[in-house]
This record gives sequence, structure tokens and C-alpha cells, in this order.
Amino acid sequence: MIVGENSRSDDMDVNPTKEKKLTNMRQSSGDVLVPLIPHRQLSLEQALEFCREDECVEVTPLAVRMRKVLLSATDRVKAGRKKG
Repeated sequence: MIVGENSRSDDMDVNPTKEKKLTNMRQSSGDVLVPLIPHRQLSLEQALEFCREDECVEVTPLAVRMRKVLLSATDRVKAGRKKG
């Protein structure tokens, strides 16, 4: 699943369902406050422009979704090694 945008050219593998492990140390204020930006609604044309060669666009009557072709991060690494 594509979760958000990254300012760099490479992809970041993240798991949005895992919470950050906290230690017994005090937290800085930068870790406590995380601003959430609402998602952008993309039309079909915008989604097709936005997607890369390793991503696909799923279109249903109610939604336009973007996702990776290979869902597993290890499968993506293996495919990248085979490709070159």
C-alpha cells in the first residue's frame, strides 16, 4: 500500500500499523507532536501520472487506489536484483 509521499527519489518501506517502541527515557517534543496532513484526492488521470513502473492503479466505481505491484518488500528487493 502506498501510504504517503517522500521528498527523495527512492521509496521508504514503512509499516503504519506498528507503533514506535518507547524506552524509559524522556522524549523530546519533536517525537510527541506529529502533524497529520489530510490525503490528496487523485483523479484517474492524476493517479496514472503519479504512479511509477513498480506501482499499479486499481479503479473501482467508488475509489481509485494506488499500490505496489509486488506487495512484499523482500519480493521487491529480489526483483530489483534480477532487473539489474
